[in-house]
Amino acid sequence: MPHEPTTDPGPGRGDGAVPAGPTTDPGRLIRTQVPARLDRLPWSRWHWRIVIGLGTVWILDGLEVTIVGNVAGRLSEQGSGLAISTAQVTTWAAAVYVAGACCGALFFGRLTDRFGRKKLFMLTLAVYLTATAVTAFSWTAWFFFLCRFFTGFGIGGEYAAINSAIDELIPARVRGRVDLIINGSFWVGAAIGAFASIALLNTALFATDLGWRLAFAIGVALGLVILLVRRHVPESPRWLFTHGRGEEAEQLVDEIERTVTEQTGEPLPAPEGWVTVREQGPVSSTTVARTVFRSYPKRTALGLSLFVGQAFLYNSVTFGYAVILTTYFNVAQGDTGYYFAVIAVGNFCGPLLLGHLFDSVGRKPMIAGTYVLSGVLLFGTAALFQQGLLNASTMTACWVGVLFFASAGASAAYLTVSEVFPLEVRALCIAFFYAVGTALGGITGPLLFNGLVNSGKPADTTLAFCIGASLMVAAGLVEAAIGVRAERLSLEELAAPLSAVHGQEAGVEA
Repeated sequence: MPHEPTTDPGPGRGDGAVPAGPTTDPGRLIRTQVPARLDRLPWSRWHWRIVIGLGTVWILDGLEVTIVGNVAGRLSEQGSGLAISTAQVTTWAAAVYVAGACCGALFFGRLTDRFGRKKLFMLTLAVYLTATAVTAFSWTAWFFFLCRFFTGFGIGGEYAAINSAIDELIPARVRGRVDLIINGSFWVGAAIGAFASIALLNTALFATDLGWRLAFAIGVALGLVILLVRRHVPESPRWLFTHGRGEEAEQLVDEIERTVTEQTGEPLPAPEGWVTVREQGPVSSTTVARTVFRSYPKRTALGLSLFVGQAFLYNSVTFGYAVILTTYFNVAQGDTGYYFAVIAVGNFCGPLLLGHLFDSVGRKPMIAGTYVLSGVLLFGTAALFQQGLLNASTMTACWVGVLFFASAGASAAYLTVSEVFPLEVRALCIAFFYAVGTALGGITGPLLFNGLVNSGKPADTTLAFCIGASLMVAAGLVEAAIGVRAERLSLEELAAPLSAVHGQEAGVEA
């Protein structure tokens, strides 16, 4: 199926409905080649700086989720300094963290579209750092939960600000693989958290009430390093020209081109294609809703399907796998990190090794294939578990196979919703799909999954596996039916800005 046309402002755009338009009176026109100039840049050290400064936030998220999952048993022990149960940590702390992330995504997503990517990705990281640092000083369950909420609040805001900024700065020809690897780096953080928890849970090295507190210091240290690098990441030129700052956008791209040319020693090809937009004020909530639900209903259904499936599976596993190991395979609490580290490596290898295929083979076949295949493998894992044919090692091996493919598909869910909606609402759309999908899958997932796992009945855990597998297969089928062929296309080809001007009027320079 060909990609959905979006450059025509008429009824054929998007999913076939008349697009939402500007929300204010007509302003001056800005005609620019900024998107084409950014997309034709060769890969350089400058791009690596963007990836390191922005993309490493997923390492923080993976670190947070894994540490809390692996220290759950220690937190509930007598002498930990917290009167809290293992079930409260693995279930309620997980749900509170995800709820905070959903709220943060929506709150900061709107601000990111209005005030810019750079201001918000600095602010959201500061919120995360503060909340994580304070978590280490928790003395009671309610305060621990409060800190987890605001840690998630900062991380959720990061998702909206970072995904939009990365896609607007990375060339179209490699956007898929870069996005997948960046999103997959969640598992680098998960591996760090898993190995760190092994040492920090060793009572021969750290007291029961100290090791888990030091675990949160790792996130603070890593976040401070990211903050220093991020100071040098520029604002998105695409955001600048759609907000009436065309000259600033051109000057910024001039600087980027000089830097890239110096670093690569390659002459730049001539850019192809112009974009003309009309300056307008902030986009209203009505316009956002009309854009998502009326202009792009198929893309909305697609985004929700992908997010619900991956959110249920991943939040369930990351928060609950240690409980499976200790409950059914008698793995010592301090040893669960070894198994989780293996899973984390398998997860990162998926996007790393398969990412380039999302740009060459294409988005639809790869997203659909990875979702469906991971679901089928999970059904197989559930059958083996139910029959008692697995031990801790073989269970982990099965999950590595499942999540190798699921990780690539889940990373592509973020890629999908960040590239198929107009620039003026991109961050909020990312936030919306993350929040709604994660609220349905990421909050109910840990609650349902851990409730079934903690029952101690293999049949209940098998049911939890089958629910996750069903959601992944269903999402893959939705992608196969209505997915968007977005590979190697500019963001403006996929979804023209709401303020875009077409036809004869677009030839008038600002």
